[in-house]
Formats: sequence, C-alpha cells, structure tokens
Amino acid sequence: MDLRVSPVFSLILRVSAVLVLTLGVPAALCSSQAYILNDKDGLGRVFDGIGGLSGGGATSRLLVNYAEPYRSQILDYLFKPNFGASLHILKVEIGGDAQTTDGTEPSHMHYENDENYFRGYEWWLMKEAKKRNPDITLIGLPWAFPGWVGHGKNWPYDFPDITATYVVNWIIGAKQYHDLDIQYVGIWNERNYDSKYIKVLRDSLDKVGLTDVAIIAADGNWNIAKSVIVDSYLNDAVQVIGAHYPGTTTVLDALKTQKKLWSSEDYSTFNNEVGGGCWARILNQNYVNGLMTATISWNLVASYYEKLPFGRDGLMTAEEPWSGNYVVESPIWITAHTTQFTQPGWTYLQTVGHLEHGGSYVALTDGKGNLTVVIETMTHDHSVCVRPPLLPFNVTSQNATFQLKGSFAFIKELQVWRSQFNFKTKKPSFFEKLAPVKLADGSFTLNLAEDEVYTLTTLTTGQKGVYPAPPPSARFPKVYKDDFNVRNPAFSEAPDFADQTGVFEYFMNLTDPGPHVFTLRQVLTQRPVTWATDADQTISVIGDYQWQNLTVSCDVFMETVKTGGVFVAARVDKGGQSIRSAKGVFFWVFADGTYKVTNDLAGQTVLAEGQSGTRAFGWHTLTLTVEGQFASGLLNGYPLWKKAVVLTPQNGWAAVGTRSFELAQFDNFNVVAE
Repeated sequence: MDLRVSPVFSLILRVSAVLVLTLGVPAALCSSQAYILNDKDGLGRVFDGIGGLSGGGATSRLLVNYAEPYRSQILDYLFKPNFGASLHILKVEIGGDAQTTDGTEPSHMHYENDENYFRGYEWWLMKEAKKRNPDITLIGLPWAFPGWVGHGKNWPYDFPDITATYVVNWIIGAKQYHDLDIQYVGIWNERNYDSKYIKVLRDSLDKVGLTDVAIIAADGNWNIAKSVIVDSYLNDAVQVIGAHYPGTTTVLDALKTQKKLWSSEDYSTFNNEVGGGCWARILNQNYVNGLMTATISWNLVASYYEKLPFGRDGLMTAEEPWSGNYVVESPIWITAHTTQFTQPGWTYLQTVGHLEHGGSYVALTDGKGNLTVVIETMTHDHSVCVRPPLLPFNVTSQNATFQLKGSFAFIKELQVWRSQFNFKTKKPSFFEKLAPVKLADGSFTLNLAEDEVYTLTTLTTGQKGVYPAPPPSARFPKVYKDDFNVRNPAFSEAPDFADQTGVFEYFMNLTDPGPHVFTLRQVLTQRPVTWATDADQTISVIGDYQWQNLTVSCDVFMETVKTGGVFVAARVDKGGQSIRSAKGVFFWVFADGTYKVTNDLAGQTVLAEGQSGTRAFGWHTLTLTVEGQFASGLLNGYPLWKKAVVLTPQNGWAAVGTRSFELAQFDNFNVVAE
C-alpha cells in the first residue's frame, strides 16, 4: 500500500476519475475517485463517542479476580487515553438480581428496606475507568429489577414512582459513595417502554436536582420515535434515542425528532478478525448511513466463562483470572482508529460517505483546526456481525483522492495509522503508524486494498500501547478450595463463582460461634422482575466446563424450615438464558429430612432419593463424586447413596444452589477433578 500526493488535483477536481501518474505504477491502476472534505457549508452532527458495555449481564464477572499487574493492564487497554481502545463511554447494567445473558448482577436494593452501594463490580469498574479517563461518559441501564419493585408481577411499570425512585437511588448512590456522575440513564433494556414511566423518571430526577442526567430511550428498536413526535411531554423527557443492532440504518421518524441518535448497543460478535471487521464497518457506517453519533459495544470485555452464551463477544478477552492470561483482540485496535483521534464534542463533517468501490469514510473536527479522517474497506464476508443479517455488497481495491477544502485547505501534513486484516495470509497488522503524508494543494491519494482501516489526522498523540505478554493460557485448577474466610472482601461475590439465578454473597454469620463465621450466602427471597427466563432454583456455577470425573464437596446450611433445600452439582451443562434447562448431576438435601439426586436443575429426572435426616439451621457436608457413568454421594462423610447411573451430560461446571429463592449458606467449597 502506498501513499501518494496528487499535486495537480486542484486543476482536475471536476473530473470524477483522476489519473495519478506515479513512476512504476501502470496508469490503468491509478484511476482515482475524488472525495472532498469541506466545512464551508457547515458541519454535520456532534460526535458523542465510542463505548463499551459491562453488564447485560455479568460480562465482567471474572475481570475483578485477576491479580495485578494483569488486571490494571486490561483496564489500560480499555480505558487509558492514547494507549488502546481509549473508550469515551462506559455503559453498565444497573444490577437487578436476575439473569441477564451470562449471569446475574446484584441490585443495590435486594429488598425494599435495603440499600447497599458496594455490591457487584460495576462501581469498581466505573471508578477504574474514570481514574484513567476523567472525562469518560457514564451510563446506567436496568435489565431487570428486584421482585419488590414489581409488587409480585413480572412488570416494572405498574408503580412508576417506585421504579423511578429505585433507579434514582442508584444514581444518587453512585455519587454519594463513589463520587461518580452518571450522565445518562435508560429505561428497560430491549423491553417495552412506558411513556408514563419515562415522564415520572424525568420528574423524579429533576426533583432531587439531577437535571443534568439525560434519559436515553428506549434501548430496543426505533419505535419510541413515533411516540416522541406526538407527545410533547415525552419529547421533553427524552434526550437521546438509542437503538440496538440497527444495522447502520435509522428510520425517518427518528430523524424527525431532531434528537441525538445512538447505537446504544451493537457488535455482540465473536472477537476474531471477522468480529474486528464488523466493528470497523459499523463504527463508520452507523454515522454514514444512520447519522448515529455514538456506538456502544456489547460487550466491553469478554470476562465470563466462554461456554456461557456469546462467548468472546467483547472488545478483548479476559476469561482466565486463575492464569492471568488475556488477549488484546483486533476490536481494541479498530476502536483506537477513531477514539484516539477524536473526542465527544468533536463534530462530523457533512462530507462523509461511501467509497465508489466499496467501503466508507468519515471526517471529524474539533472546530479548532484539527481534522481526523477514518476510512474502512471491509468486505462483506470479513465484516459480518452477529445481527442483523448483512445484505450483499462488493468492495474492491481502489485509489481514493481526498481534497481538503474550507478551513482544512491549509493543512500540510497528516499522521497516518493503518490496520490490514490480511485474511489471505492470516498475518494481520493492526494500528500501525506509517510515515506522515504530505499534502500538496490540500490533497492526498490513498491506494486502498480490501479489508483495511486508515486514520489520517492532524493529531500527533496516538500510541499503540503495549505490555509484556501475559502468562500463558491455562485450564481452571483441578484442585480448588474456598473457605470464604474474608473479613473485609473487596467485592461482594466470591472469586470465580458465576451466579446464573439468585445472588450469592460473602456473609458474616455472627450467630455461629463455630467454624462457619464467614460463609457464602444466597440472599434472594423473591423472584426478580426478570429479563430472561431465570430458573425457579438458584444456582452459581464454577470451574472448567470440560470437567468430567470429579468430586465436589461443600458445607451447607438451610435457613428455611420444612421447605428449604440446597444442592451441590457437577457436569452442569448450561448457563445464561438457558439455565432453566440445565442438566448435570444435582445432589439435593431438604429441610424435611429427605434427599434427592436429579439429572436436571428443575428436578424432574430423579436418579435416587430417600431419607437424609437433614434439617434447617444445622450444618451438613455434602460430597458428590461423579466418575464415568456413575455418581455417589456422602452426607457428613458417610455414604448416603451410590452408583446412580448418569448417561448425560458427560461434562460441565461444578455448582451450588438452592431449591427456591430462599436464604441458605455455603462453606468450605472444594473440588478435585481428574
């Protein structure tokens, strides 16, 4: 690829194809299409930034368990300006205690009379992002709500004042306990919006002085635009119309509102090179085709067990805190092409568009003489996103000549950064700094191959950050113990446990003078207002999905008389939105003095059952051994059942959980796998 200046461009600007004669290059290959970059007739829309989404749900679960320096390195690749992705926006889930794709995230209010602004990891993540980039935009959005918000119904809008107060409390808590200013808040992720609720939320924010917190609606399709047009109060309440996976296009009604339009969740694609190509294409074309001024990736970092739904659908991968291994994937550097050379508040030029032989270009300015141009030539098959379907299009190599006019006509030099995917050789080169291009008469010509991204900019601050290689990838340890003896835990959840229904938290059991003062407790007593199909039981999975033969043991303590029940499990084969249909080997004991062994979480397929003598408010030790097609169980060290036949599944996670949404404690968790 070569960069060439066209000194005669200004003389032949009106000719659509310009012949650029360069020594040694056949004239036929030098046919060049001309594109003008001009601010003379005004500018386009104001740019609001590129971001990542943590949540929806539990997508950053494993990140917090990384040891230093690896955890800080990952955060630097995501948030540190002029280093890696240099993100402008961080959007987080307002935890609602329910399954929201890859797990549950704890609420700040499990119960109506409960407030705790230190649960989960989103507070920590926002602070770490802010530490690196004080100007980062922070957004909160609920996926689910604690059961009390819905007053027993799976619906958050019947009591809009209660729901609004719940959300406003989260925003106040962010400031009061963490000095975090939330700038935008959403309604209910990818679910029906309610116009009355949106107005109540706006009033509730205003009443407590949060007039600067803007509302995004409705984080689904564009339909809310119709309502905004005909309802002046709703129009006043909503500042941004946010759509998910818009396929780079908007609708006429959204444009008619004259509001900011965002792709408030996008990408959701496996983060290999095709995923990087998807991200490159939509970052440009969301504006070129749809006038969307912000694009937010679901998800920020793939930091959850890969066998959960949408494994590795993050800008980078950090799914092995036990080894310290992480991978800086191509979307990080594709993001950098835009984020390192723009800021929210810059403005798009009106002169943006598609290249004649496929691909697109955008240009932005800070209004102070700086200019950044981002060009992508991603081919169809190398830029397919997970959704929506991508219609056919063609991209071929081409020469493109750009003529700078208006206030940019006097620019003499541009810095050049390039990414080449090189799908044929499988030797990609990402975010490489090339020699600056000198402009003659305000023009330059690029020889663009397929599947490339270029940034040309007046800014000289770009940098491809690098750390020494992290430790090599390794499987989850075959011998694993946790006694939960942490007096002042940094996080509310124990390392590596991934809650799939319910919420499991560190607990100090002040009523137990014995060895079980510090435990892990399932704390939900009511089914949440769900987003996905949570199980009727609670469950937290852990370990290596490939585990086949293993022994899982745990001390358990039921807190519900007669109807209480708890389990340990092995070979759990499903999580996320499929958790209701999870199979495995589940060893249950109940407070009515019985036990059961089932092949499924729902407890429908019974492998063994009988009397156990177990009761609530006493500690019991459950030990489950699965080897080949047989399973056996010990209660308090003595055989309770053996040789139950297990044909499927053949592998999966270990797990603990409860029969229903009930309080129960776990201690001295132990796995030995072959």
